[in-house]
Amino acid sequence: MDLKTWSAESSSEILLCGGFTQVPGPPDEYVLTLTTSGLYVQRLKGTPGVPEVVRHSDCLGSCAFRGPPADPLGYYFIVTTYPPVGRRRRELCLTFRVGGSPDPEANRQTAETWARRITQLATPDVPTHGGAEYSLLPRPCQLLIFLNPHGGHGAALSLFKEHVLPMLSKAEIGFSLIVTERPNHARELAREKNLDRFDALVVMSGDGLMYEVVNGLMDRPDWSVAIKKPLGILPAGSGNALAASVNHYSGHKQVMNPDLLINCTFYLCKGLVSPMDLVSIITASGKHIFSFLSVAWGFVSDVDIESEKYRMLGSIRFTIGTLVRLTALRTYKGRVSYLPAEEEGTSASTTIPGLLDPNSSHSERLSFGTQARQNSIYNFCNSNNMGTMEGCGGHQRGGDIPTLEDSLLAPLDQSVPKHWTVVKEEKFVLVLAVQQSHLGADLFSAPMVTGLNDRLIHLFYIPAGIPRSSLLKLFLAMEDGTHMTHNCPHLVHVPVKAFRIEPFGSKDIITVDGEVIECEPLQGQVHSGLGRLVNGGRKS
Repeated sequence: MDLKTWSAESSSEILLCGGFTQVPGPPDEYVLTLTTSGLYVQRLKGTPGVPEVVRHSDCLGSCAFRGPPADPLGYYFIVTTYPPVGRRRRELCLTFRVGGSPDPEANRQTAETWARRITQLATPDVPTHGGAEYSLLPRPCQLLIFLNPHGGHGAALSLFKEHVLPMLSKAEIGFSLIVTERPNHARELAREKNLDRFDALVVMSGDGLMYEVVNGLMDRPDWSVAIKKPLGILPAGSGNALAASVNHYSGHKQVMNPDLLINCTFYLCKGLVSPMDLVSIITASGKHIFSFLSVAWGFVSDVDIESEKYRMLGSIRFTIGTLVRLTALRTYKGRVSYLPAEEEGTSASTTIPGLLDPNSSHSERLSFGTQARQNSIYNFCNSNNMGTMEGCGGHQRGGDIPTLEDSLLAPLDQSVPKHWTVVKEEKFVLVLAVQQSHLGADLFSAPMVTGLNDRLIHLFYIPAGIPRSSLLKLFLAMEDGTHMTHNCPHLVHVPVKAFRIEPFGSKDIITVDGEVIECEPLQGQVHSGLGRLVNGGRKS
């Protein structure tokens, strides 16, 4: 079948068609057909077969340029693509010479027309999911990139130069790079820097640097505007949970660096921005923290922090930490309460194999008399009055600073509202509240999470009494997310809108997004779409 017949039988509209020479190498002639579904490339030499297709979704764009002095008539255009090869994306650049006219100006116009049209079609469609507000980064765009040179194996800067910089250049994306110098440096900059000239803030590190940036933005007097600045994640740490989650939501299979970094850089270049849920966390001492990933108390937080000594080993440090902690398995005393998602009219399945019914003997509904449900409203500090990072946590201010209402939470010095559930057990092996699908690049902890804006917190807990062997099996299965099908009678999962954790001691480790906070009572509620993140979209 010839190209015209094949194209006519397809459902795609033909936009451009022409014959060009592919370079470098032997000067083979090709027919290119640009349609609404892709760029079809067919070699003319020999017996024509079905054309190869370059999908618009795999294309970063195209640019036209003048030929060398030895070719005064020719003009060229290059198509930059990153098609998936197995689990990985690999660069494929196709360069074509336009020389069909004796007039170099006509050749220039043809090359520029093709380059412009290919670039337009490479722009992602803006999806609609449940009324969520999606958008695209502008073109041209300017990024502010925070890079932690000590993240993971300490190779972030070399990874940036090797993988990220070439892709940004080919996508014609401008950037300013800040190499962080100390803990909380990114938080200080996100809090104090004028961000008006940047279209997005990008973190190249692990999840800890994103935690700094998110909370730095929320420290600002103009937090309600600043937190809507699109964020981007480029994995170069030992955890990389947010990057792995974004990769999963887009439909890609689980990969490690550098493949995960290439995928996330590709998403950044495509520029699709989605709303991202954040969890507002209030502590007993008055600190106000914002989380995009997780709150952990018990086994998971112990492994995360105690494995810091193995940080130079990369993500394998978590495996080592798990084995070490299993040899000295602890229990943690405290109280856990939550507002089930169905209380807010959200469907929350409790029929997943291996999950306990939250209404079973593991939990009980408690009533607190006629106490009215109270709202907690928290003001944000003015950065001009902050001597230290801790100065912003939970301090109320007057003036015109906007407030965020945690309407589902009662004050921590009062009982939870009567329609909440209080877990009957008071000894736990772990308690984990997560918003994303992954807790690490190879830790698929919450396979039920489908996107950045699910409007849910997934609360997991394991009461005391689980055998070490069962806990080990769960964590080994968590690599591919199959732990949810193991019918483990000890694992409880509840989709919630809000939760409260009250440790009875003060020496346990509690982490928010992998960062240690003071061990004290805390509570949190989800705020749907409060942040925005550049990502690869959501698989259908």
